[in-house]
Amino acid sequence: MDYYYSAHSAFAYLGSRRLYEVCKQHLVTLIHKPIILSPVVEAQGSLPFRDRTQAHVDYFFGREIERWAEYRDVPVISYRPTHHDADYSLASGMIAALGFSGPDVDVFAHAILEAHWRDDANLSDRATLMRIAQQCGQDGDVLAEQGAGAEAQAIVAANSEDALGLSVFGSPTYVVDGDPFYGQDRLELVERAVQCPFEPTQWANPPVS
Repeated sequence: MDYYYSAHSAFAYLGSRRLYEVCKQHLVTLIHKPIILSPVVEAQGSLPFRDRTQAHVDYFFGREIERWAEYRDVPVISYRPTHHDADYSLASGMIAALGFSGPDVDVFAHAILEAHWRDDANLSDRATLMRIAQQCGQDGDVLAEQGAGAEAQAIVAANSEDALGLSVFGSPTYVVDGDPFYGQDRLELVERAVQCPFEPTQWANPPVS
């Protein structure tokens, strides 16, 4: 399963633990694909949050996140993260530097998301990211250096290009054997797909009468 997400994504965080549970239960290899979200979203015609209506922002950062946090039993802060619009390319690079899959990247990716949405962490602050890495059993200084490096940043850029090619329009997007599912509220369908792949009808191209 390919897992496209941004390091500051609310819904990636809300679904993170459940996603790992699904993969573990069904012996699915999860491939992390951290992306830079804004260019991907904007390429599909969606507005960045800075350009959306206040009503939409209030709904997203208020009721919707609160409801899902309660449902998933996930702790969240009660306001829009202070540094939500900061540069999270280093955080994304550090995730990429740990590899595409495995327990180390699973733990660190979740910790990054959790720090932002539970602790109001600044994901553009190197010292903060190093501390999170240390708490996950990594060498924070080394991982930060690798995350800022050309190789890790190239992986994030390539992931973002892949997302564009797949018409990904939000975070998280889970791709099960080529079949995309957008949003952590689709995790029940994701779990079904790993057991019984969905065969879509061609309703998008009806026959000409």
